[in-house]
Amino acid sequence: MSVQRPLADLIRPQSLIEIIGQDHLFGESGILSLIEKSQNVPSMILWGPSGVGKTTIAKALAKISQAKFVMLSAINSGAAEIRKVIESVNASPLLQAQKTILMIDEIHHFNKTQQDLFLPAIEDGTIILIGTTTENPSFALNSALLSRCKVVTLKTLDEIALEKILQRAEVIKNSQLPLDEEARQTLIALACGDARYLLNACEELFLLDSRQKISSDKLLEIIPKRAAFFDKKGDFHYNLISAFHKSLRGSDVDAALYYLARMLEAKQDPYYILRRLARFATEDIGLADPNALLQVMAAKENYDFLGSPEGDYALSHAAIYCATAPKSNASYVAHKAAIEAAARTTNLMPPKNVLNAPTKMMRDEGYHAGYIYDHDTPDCFSGQEFFPAEMLRSSRPQFYQPNERGFERELKKRLKYWDDLRHKLRGIS
Repeated sequence: MSVQRPLADLIRPQSLIEIIGQDHLFGESGILSLIEKSQNVPSMILWGPSGVGKTTIAKALAKISQAKFVMLSAINSGAAEIRKVIESVNASPLLQAQKTILMIDEIHHFNKTQQDLFLPAIEDGTIILIGTTTENPSFALNSALLSRCKVVTLKTLDEIALEKILQRAEVIKNSQLPLDEEARQTLIALACGDARYLLNACEELFLLDSRQKISSDKLLEIIPKRAAFFDKKGDFHYNLISAFHKSLRGSDVDAALYYLARMLEAKQDPYYILRRLARFATEDIGLADPNALLQVMAAKENYDFLGSPEGDYALSHAAIYCATAPKSNASYVAHKAAIEAAARTTNLMPPKNVLNAPTKMMRDEGYHAGYIYDHDTPDCFSGQEFFPAEMLRSSRPQFYQPNERGFERELKKRLKYWDDLRHKLRGIS
């Protein structure tokens, strides 16, 4: 009894010329075109999202170089399997002459020790390594392995490429998908650039005994929704949170709401998002709008009280407030500058007049001598110096420099008022 091959396997391109999408890798200067022309396959890392053709490209490259193709998964293989492949090649003169391409699927799951096993075998030509990964290689792979491999970046398949794949599937099955035009576009949209999801959905649709074309609404009842492409510890996680943060900083409220929704759709921890909003309120808004942090903390309290999904609205509320608030990083810059100055001057004592003198000995040493209680002055401002004397030899440090946006405009006026008063009290023109 023969087992029917999955549609994704039936439709898999057997050569590079059959590959749909990834046009940037082909053409006169495309890396895959150059490899095909030279028939010399280097060790490489194929980096891209799921369902864009990484495994297909690896198998096609093996045919180009007429190499033996061995495939392992980093999820269910370990050091023993790696050593076994390398040892089998070294023990066979035929394999040494033929070349062996060892493909490691999801290579980012291997730890540093496992990755290091490939290094001597790549260097002496025992194997040509092709690793596939959905994770950023610069984070997921060690530098020694990356220096011996070419990183080839694959892109998410666009709607045109996915439509071509649908057409190829219909030719292979000698049948039209039972979808009206809107449902066909809905299926492509559901795939989010993932050909594997698209073909698995097609396989279900071809099995339907439907004399009428299916609508979008009916399609959504039949086909399971594709899981959001998101890894809470991976590169895509950081890409989304980075885009969210920068949209807030750029005062693009709609983009900020979009990336917030993307994270909520992917079941990101709402408290992680709230922590990022709190950080943004202090770093990027600061005292230009002191209420921003209060709004974020109120959103957290709202979420604590309501939970999801009702509490999710509070995250949008806080994001909208932060995106539309006046921006200033002056307090953030001031904090960093003060920390840097403090690190350089940890040995300096504050001036004695601002130090308490609870003992007679300390009073005899001049502690608290000459201190002026600011509330006893006409303007509640004494103008006395609080910095260590050594820090005043060139010019008085100024860490906080507010701008003209939002509430900081008022703070700038206050600081100038006190600065002018300080100069007046000290007789400085």
